[in-house]
Amino acid sequence: MSAEPTPTPTRGAATTTNGRDRVKADLAFVEHRPGVPKPDAIVVADDVTRHFGGMTAVDVEHLEVQRGAITALIGPNGAGKTTLFNLLTGFDKPSTGRWTFEERSLSGVPAAKVARSGMVRTFQLTKALSRMTVIENMRLGATGQPGENIVKALVPPLWRAREREITEQAEELLARFKLDTKRDDYAGSLSGGQRKLLEMARALMSKPTMVMLDEPMAGVNPALTQSLLGHIQALRDDGTTVLFVEHDMHMVRHISDWVVVMAEGRIVAEGPPESVMQDQAVVDAYLGKHHDTDLGDDSLLDDEVVEELAAEERVEDAEREEKR
Repeated sequence: MSAEPTPTPTRGAATTTNGRDRVKADLAFVEHRPGVPKPDAIVVADDVTRHFGGMTAVDVEHLEVQRGAITALIGPNGAGKTTLFNLLTGFDKPSTGRWTFEERSLSGVPAAKVARSGMVRTFQLTKALSRMTVIENMRLGATGQPGENIVKALVPPLWRAREREITEQAEELLARFKLDTKRDDYAGSLSGGQRKLLEMARALMSKPTMVMLDEPMAGVNPALTQSLLGHIQALRDDGTTVLFVEHDMHMVRHISDWVVVMAEGRIVAEGPPESVMQDQAVVDAYLGKHHDTDLGDDSLLDDEVVEELAAEERVEDAEREEKR
């Protein structure tokens, strides 16, 4: 299968080039080794561990995430990637460790406060509220809603203006993510790929500084893959920091500015994608016995994989139709 074209961003090629060039210049002289300091780190983590009984799921000695960059977190199944996400975003508690976000400690801070600080995340399994409409899901993602106060809720003039602002912001994002035609549909009626788009759009309602995406391409129809890739690039080009977990090496190679590799809970390599994917330690950790495989080879995204993703989406759509 021929290589897929580099994803086209939603805000124009010039913007993507500028964003990519800016980050490339920032990281040009950074060493390619685990735990390397970054010139402008937005997240800094030290001695973060998570034990489950006798098993160590995460054992990260030092990690820094560059501000304004797209950083990919990759590794084999069970490497500890999602567990590390859960720890940093307050959805799990570490056995040891500390970390900061924009120089503020987030160690032990609950998930809701982490999100309010400007670090938001999505999940591998989408968390859309199925029995609410798309626009209602979007409104829930906004912060600073006076109507959430039981006293103010009884006085419409105190919250109507803010509700109009939130609705306008939601509609702008839905149009950007091409979900505006689904505005009044129930979230449960969306396809898997559309729910991924909705979750990403809803995360942006809080105007975050950093977005963390857990396998954004998992189960997504190839027809929507390019759209998702473009939106992730657009986040970087708007100055938002992106950290994402992904198994799709084609995606990692084409849109990430920096790659962090985990294996058995530890960080085993860091660097730009073209460097990391040629690292023998990464090949050993990620592919095991398949040492002759190039992680940067587009043929990894072959016809069989594409058809499998498309088949999953068709089955999902058929199940929804049957329930109706």
